[in-house]
Amino acid sequence: MKKIPFLAVAMLVLLGAALAAFTACGNNASSEEGAHRHEEHGEHADKEKVKGPHGGRLLSEGDFQVEVSIYERGVPPQFRVFAFEQGKPVPPEELTLSIRLRRLGGREELIQFQGEGEYLRGDRVVEEPHSFAVEVMVQRGGQTYQWTYEQVEGQVELPPEALASTGITIEEAGPARLQVVLELPGEIGLNADKVAHVVPRLSGVISEARKGLGEKVRKGEIIAVLESRELADAKSEYLAAVRRVELAQTTFGREERLWQEQISAERDFLEAKTALAEAQIKTQSAEQKLHALGFSDEYLAGLPSHPDMDFTRYEIRAPFDGTLIEKHAAIGEAVKEDADIFVIADLSTVWVEVTVYAQDLDVVRVGQRATVRSRAPHLETEGTLDYLGSLVGEQTRSAKARVVIANPDGQWRPGLFVTVELVQDEVEVPVAVAAEAIQSLRDWSVVFVQYGDLFEARPLELGRSDGQRVEVLSGLAAGERYATRNSFVLKADLGKAGASHDH
Repeated sequence: MKKIPFLAVAMLVLLGAALAAFTACGNNASSEEGAHRHEEHGEHADKEKVKGPHGGRLLSEGDFQVEVSIYERGVPPQFRVFAFEQGKPVPPEELTLSIRLRRLGGREELIQFQGEGEYLRGDRVVEEPHSFAVEVMVQRGGQTYQWTYEQVEGQVELPPEALASTGITIEEAGPARLQVVLELPGEIGLNADKVAHVVPRLSGVISEARKGLGEKVRKGEIIAVLESRELADAKSEYLAAVRRVELAQTTFGREERLWQEQISAERDFLEAKTALAEAQIKTQSAEQKLHALGFSDEYLAGLPSHPDMDFTRYEIRAPFDGTLIEKHAAIGEAVKEDADIFVIADLSTVWVEVTVYAQDLDVVRVGQRATVRSRAPHLETEGTLDYLGSLVGEQTRSAKARVVIANPDGQWRPGLFVTVELVQDEVEVPVAVAAEAIQSLRDWSVVFVQYGDLFEARPLELGRSDGQRVEVLSGLAAGERYATRNSFVLKADLGKAGASHDH
């Protein structure tokens, strides 16, 4: 066998050592890179959440695993935890488990667990929103396992510049004085005390109709002219009666003088006196008829000098300032003395006819301040309840009430449906929020609570409201800041982000 030279052997040994060192370095680098990949995979796993057999989040360390879920089917939300080793269930009594929740704003909750069947159940309700950092700690057989992860829902990030551009305003929750109100349906109606049904008072034919439907009229203004033979007869009767009185006065004066001079008999004097009295009575009767038609003493005094054509002319005048809301008179139309030819209403005030249901009668009273609102058109005003009916309708089981409101611009149109709010009481509440801040999310009423650049949808239990502010029974503490005006922008952004509720 041929011997290998010593130098060659030495070179081979040195080369082997170098290769071994290089391999060792490579293995160490690979090990570090693998560890880095493992860390990245762990972070990714937190984001992608590995699910267990019951649909919860699966946390693993070696052969030991726990599955954490929030159960809320038919019960308030509660943590349920299942444990496994090598894929087989671990009895709950072998474990000591606690979960610490850290929410925005520094709030912490510690939840302890006890066994219930095949799982461990948390000892307290998991309040919404289910958005928090979670720290799970398990002790089993002298060994401790610990996991942390984050669960985020109902959060929107909005930096200051974006907040300013959206017009969102921020307020602080706190105590408020609320007016407790009762909402009742109502309808705008005419003020019946200021409605006139204009009738001609005598028969005739319409010769002029000066006002159209919807036009304004002034008190005493001529709105129509009637040609009436009946009027001519009344005026003629009056003039004839005046002439008879004049004649009877002359006869009476002569007979009185002759009787005093004992030239004529007393009987003739008495007959003349009686005739004068009868003439005067007829004159008064004819005069009263014309007064009833609206003619003044001045007009009657000048009647003998009027032309014959004026005897048939009858002017129909507006009884007060108002609006012509009905018209049943056309030129050439024959009308009777009791025909409803015009209806005039003073719309400067209107009545709100309110329906008060039987169950609300004990809290409704005359003198209550009322707010009247209409959605279309958008109107709002205030008034006072000045009437409450004494009867309850047999069919409707409700009573009628009335609020008088001013209507200077005519916007409150009769027939308009409205909502009437009656102030029942005023109360102090420890926490209240602006009504405009409340948004609907899933089946919750929420406000968006601010934490720096983050806004979190916070479900609330709400109480009484006065339309402007709403009492908060639970879900928000005094001093917390929340979005008010334009908070719907945050809800829209949350919808775009695809907010989930996956536990």
